[in-house]
Amino acid sequence: MAHAHKLEIFRGLVKFKSNTQKIWGVLIFLSIVTAIEVVLGIYKPEVLMTSVLGMKGLNWIFIILTIVKAYYITWDFMHMRDEKASLRRMVVWTAVFLICYLIFILLQEGGYVFDVYNAEDALIKRDF
Repeated sequence: MAHAHKLEIFRGLVKFKSNTQKIWGVLIFLSIVTAIEVVLGIYKPEVLMTSVLGMKGLNWIFIILTIVKAYYITWDFMHMRDEKASLRRMVVWTAVFLICYLIFILLQEGGYVFDVYNAEDALIKRDF
């Protein structure tokens, strides 16, 4: 017996008649999020260039939008919405924690490299 997939997105706010329509709806959503990232990357609004929690606000927006896209791809295209809650939590939360950990490592190592290159008394400038 085939399992019927749910034909709605955004927690039931948008419903579709077929899987093809749903795929197009998800594609449009992901395209809009990507377009927002591209436009912000090209224009780099001055308001978002201020420092927020040690990093530019624009970078935080990029990180958040990327996590939203990754979550939504997992949720819809990997059919996590149709799985049991325990499996969904295991897959999605593992990815969320891994992403947060990788962001932490990136920020720590980036700060170290920045300090090494900008130190006035540093003897090693190109050893990376």
